Amino acid sequence: MRDERIDAYIAKARPFAQPILEHLRELVHTAEPDAEEGLRWKAPFFILEGRQLCGMASFKQHCAFIVEWDDSKEAMGSFGRITSLDDLPSDTDLVALIRAKAARIRSGEDQKARRKDNAKLKPKIPVPDDFAEALANTPNAAEVFAGFTDAQRRDYLEWVTGAKREATRAKRIATAAEWIGEGKRRNWKYERC
Repeated sequence: MRDERIDAYIAKARPFAQPILEHLRELVHTAEPDAEEGLRWKAPFFILEGRQLCGMASFKQHCAFIVEWDDSKEAMGSFGRITSLDDLPSDTDLVALIRAKAARIRSGEDQKARRKDNAKLKPKIPVPDDFAEALANTPNAAEVFAGFTDAQRRDYLEWVTGAKREATRAKRIATAAEWIGEGKRRNWKYERC
């Protein structure tokens, strides 16, 4: 399905970019007819089953086409700076790349890979002995803390271990144990704002 906002985006693009964007748009729909058009970060993206299949953008002197994020390029996107249709791989290669990404989205492999990448970014913080003792000595705190998500546990652990002075750390441990015993997450005060 065509999105009028994409038509407007292409119409506002510089003259050199318009044929590139139109060509990429047609290729995406050829490769994956089920892809829906939309805007993300004010640029055209193609969505499949709620996941980002690919996207394109136009700048003053070049375009970008994103299928897989590649930080090694000198510009945003999978192919660096695109200033003409000649800068793109063959249509056959692009269609194959888009279809491979679509297959990963449909199989769930794309989402699993993203979860694995994110898990690598944040190593687990071990529960300090003094904090574990405070949780054990506060009614319900150990059970509630064990039931928290990794992110909720991390919020408390970063707060406790981030204290610079022992007095501050002891106060934070006591406060955290009390709040956790009451079933409160770290930033419970702001949950209803």
